[in-house]
Amino acid sequence: MTERRAAILFKDRIAGSLEETASGGTRFTYANDWQDPIGCCFPVSRREHEWTSGLHPFFEHLGTEGWLREQQARHAHVAEEDDFGLLLRYGGDCIGAVSVRAPDGACSPLSETVVPAISPGRTVSGVQKKLLVVRDADGRFVPAGAEGPAPFIAKFNSESVPTLVRNELLSLRWAAAVLGQREVNAFEAAEVHGVGEHALIVTRFDREADGSKLRLEDFAQILSKPRGRDYAGKYDAGYEDVARVITEHSARPDIDRGKFFRRLIVFALVGNCDAHLKNFSLLETRQGLRLSPLYDVLNTALYDGFDRDLALTVAGRRVHLDAVTRESLTAFGLSIGLPRRAVDQAFADIGRRVRAPVAAGLLVPPGGEPPDGFIHRFAEIVEGACLRILP
Repeated sequence: MTERRAAILFKDRIAGSLEETASGGTRFTYANDWQDPIGCCFPVSRREHEWTSGLHPFFEHLGTEGWLREQQARHAHVAEEDDFGLLLRYGGDCIGAVSVRAPDGACSPLSETVVPAISPGRTVSGVQKKLLVVRDADGRFVPAGAEGPAPFIAKFNSESVPTLVRNELLSLRWAAAVLGQREVNAFEAAEVHGVGEHALIVTRFDREADGSKLRLEDFAQILSKPRGRDYAGKYDAGYEDVARVITEHSARPDIDRGKFFRRLIVFALVGNCDAHLKNFSLLETRQGLRLSPLYDVLNTALYDGFDRDLALTVAGRRVHLDAVTRESLTAFGLSIGLPRRAVDQAFADIGRRVRAPVAAGLLVPPGGEPPDGFIHRFAEIVEGACLRILP
């Protein structure tokens, strides 16, 4: 079998090459004249980076998951488990600054039945049904084509969980009210024309206003965690590992560790048990790499059957959501190097904002909603956590 090769681009310039090895792994090699790292796990002091089995996790985590992966594989006639093949077909525009293309810049044409909704030539990671979208001349959101900017991501409900969009919309609004609007990714709710579904639309922060690319790496990439057949690799770590990555790679580690700690408090308050490695990222800024705005926040405790343990471990142990207290969070904050005054100030600031009219008003059920209605149940989870964590 012939080993495949790909050109690896960083901000649309060739930075190196990726090739399959005879032993079944992959090797990334920097171009001779390339001097800047394309990822935290690829220091330029080493010119070759080999992974012994399958696609290197850095590139693996660029690929799609779930619904979009199924669609792309079918239309491109590529096996769904073929990570390398899918990136060759759809890796021309990935999240962040890295992209993947065939060495000659060409790729076989897609099926004539391909629909714009699968974002031809582009990829966006994550299990939830999502698409890259743009605004058309009438201001409507429509699926992005193969060329041009794609500044927004549309996230849809699933058949099994029809309230995902409503849930994340409220979770993000509440998180923005508590942490501050600038700490949370810009978002809105709208219909995506051509798909005919209502969606949560988030603005991509890995693109400048002119469409130029910014370096963005999620923590599964930085830690080189293999994705796994069941996509469980993003859960194979502890929140201490997130803090360590911030310490090692952030341009302002003390500030970003404090932001990370505040986010964990908010996640516990809002019932978000799915804050895994791919939900934390480092973003290129003028200062250097910094913790990106908050994204992918969901009150998972709202749903029966969802795991109520936190996504990552604390001190090497799985922690049930109901076991998260002010004392346990304080101990964690101190363990990652935060001063006691910073920990106490985080609780004071969050407590004040939780009780302020903006955040409190979001959890007031509409008139006529039954006691088991969506807002009632959402508010009950938040209020119970506030009593436990912000007495």
